[in-house]
Amino acid sequence: MDYTDIKKNFAKNKTGIVGLALLGGLILVSILAIVTIPLETYKEWNNPSRWTELPKSAQPEWVNWFLSKKIPEHMILSSPDSTMIKKSEITQRFSFDYSYDYFPGDFLVDFRTSYSGAPLLEISVIRPDGVTLKLLSSSMPHSDEHYEYSDKIFSTNDSIRKSLRFQSENFAYPIQELSSKEIIFARSDEHQTLKGRYEFVIKATGVDSLDSKIILGGKVFGLSGTDELRRDLAIGLLWGTPVALFIGIVVAMGSVISGLVFGVYAGYKGGRTDESMMRFNDVIYALPALPFLIILSVTISNNIFLMIGFLMIFGWVGVAKVSRSIALQVKTRQFVDAAKNMGQKDHKIIFKHIIPQIIPYALASIAISVPAAITTEAGLSFLGLGDPTFPTWGQILHDAQSHGAAARGMWWWILPPGIMVAITGLAFVFIGNSLESTVNPKLRR
Repeated sequence: MDYTDIKKNFAKNKTGIVGLALLGGLILVSILAIVTIPLETYKEWNNPSRWTELPKSAQPEWVNWFLSKKIPEHMILSSPDSTMIKKSEITQRFSFDYSYDYFPGDFLVDFRTSYSGAPLLEISVIRPDGVTLKLLSSSMPHSDEHYEYSDKIFSTNDSIRKSLRFQSENFAYPIQELSSKEIIFARSDEHQTLKGRYEFVIKATGVDSLDSKIILGGKVFGLSGTDELRRDLAIGLLWGTPVALFIGIVVAMGSVISGLVFGVYAGYKGGRTDESMMRFNDVIYALPALPFLIILSVTISNNIFLMIGFLMIFGWVGVAKVSRSIALQVKTRQFVDAAKNMGQKDHKIIFKHIIPQIIPYALASIAISVPAAITTEAGLSFLGLGDPTFPTWGQILHDAQSHGAAARGMWWWILPPGIMVAITGLAFVFIGNSLESTVNPKLRR
């Protein structure tokens, strides 16, 4: 059966077309991850300081589509709406609309400035009802020389809480027991969120420069939410796609090619060579792969490239048995006898005449072997034996299990990586089964 017939028969197989569509989607996701997500972000997946600006254990933003009461989104206001400079006084204004039914999480003001002397920092907020609340008025550390200074001011700051409680005349109910965020975002007549446009004003007097931003803590963030370590799970899921495809395809191709050559050579040579090679194959086949991989990961290294090598070692034996049985049939055909009579060497007959006859079966074997490699890596990572420097789906599931995500109802930390593993496995299983039914005459009938 030539490749034109294989292509035509595969095109008629709906399961194979679905598999190709899923694989095409995974490839597009991989390209999107590589092109849009900076490499530095990928490398700092396990660096806690990289994710301090994001909320902890936040749900995806799209959950608000299905809720009658909206959960506040996490906001990072990195650029002021306006900056006014007057001699040594700099005023920056940040405005945003707040339309949620719950109070936000804690907010912080992150600023950097340069000065000499003892400058003054003032922070206030203008609410939608026109009330202006003074949050902070504090001097920065004195310096006789030019000084670069940076700091973060949280809403839990004692000075902010004291300042707000001194402004109780703006409210018709006691605010002494309320937190700063509740006082700022509450209505003046009842303890409910005040919706509308807010404006934060940051004024620094006696400075040369001012660079500030405001982070308003929310409970939903991004497409996939965040985990307990504040990491954006969308980045982990996106980067996990090319990593999973790389692992699966490299392991499958390495295993199938080595098993194909091993099995064909054994079947072609026959006799004692075949017997000894197949007994070696049986020894490797009898070894329990997962326990050995666990032991090797613990005792030697959990480097992902070393893991790929181990998966290849245990993945070729099944292909070798099938290749040998096919080679025993192919070597009896007339074109092989003709090649022998022409004086061609064994290796030339194997690679030029026998292996090309088995390539269609090899392609099906590669497609079917990919999911096994991906799920094995995910299983090892879930057990904590994967490479922690790579944001794989198994590593995400391991972190979710370590932090009790299932018991805490954090479904957005568990379901997406599991679904991605399942989709990737289905894509290659559909393709592999379709190829197998296409190249196998018995299955095709």
